[in-house]
Amino acid sequence: MADTLFERATNSSWVVVFKALVTTHHLMVHGNERFIQYLASRNTLFNLSNFLDKSGSHGYDMSTFIRRYSRYLNEKAFSYRQMAFDFARVKKGADGVMRTMAPEKLLKSMPILQGQIDALLEFDVHPNELTNGVINAAFMLLFKDLIKLFACYNDGVINLLEKFFEMKKGQCKDALEIYKRFLTRMTRVSEFLKVA
Repeated sequence: MADTLFERATNSSWVVVFKALVTTHHLMVHGNERFIQYLASRNTLFNLSNFLDKSGSHGYDMSTFIRRYSRYLNEKAFSYRQMAFDFARVKKGADGVMRTMAPEKLLKSMPILQGQIDALLEFDVHPNELTNGVINAAFMLLFKDLIKLFACYNDGVINLLEKFFEMKKGQCKDALEIYKRFLTRMTRVSEFLKVA
């Protein structure tokens, strides 16, 4: 099924490609975990950084979002490969994965999570561009992912702050950088949520 979706993503029509990406994302979120494991095991996923539908002005507009969306899906699979779990699926809260993680692993996982959030925020759509069902479906999946990812991100930052004074000097520097980046992402997340 994944291979069929990859094949559909090589189509020249933005509608077909966008639907293939939305279906892939839906399966990553709601499907069996073996699906995302398979995606993470591949060397390449969606190579759509140069995608352009020249069939009309709407094709040109949507091509930008296809390039951004495919980059996020690639990043989601890449972070799964590195972490062996999906940030959006892990337990959150006081006894969640990010809150109970050891400082060494936390300092390695936070930049991966930040990269995934950055790729999601780069979708950067404005309300007047949500003009059809396909882009709306993609945006809703991204919105739901962002809520889950941000909850993990928040848990990770809380864990970092709680363990800050127990860390070595080098770890403290890394933790401080992660916290500074957290603050700048807060603004970008709130902009995304305004659109939502």
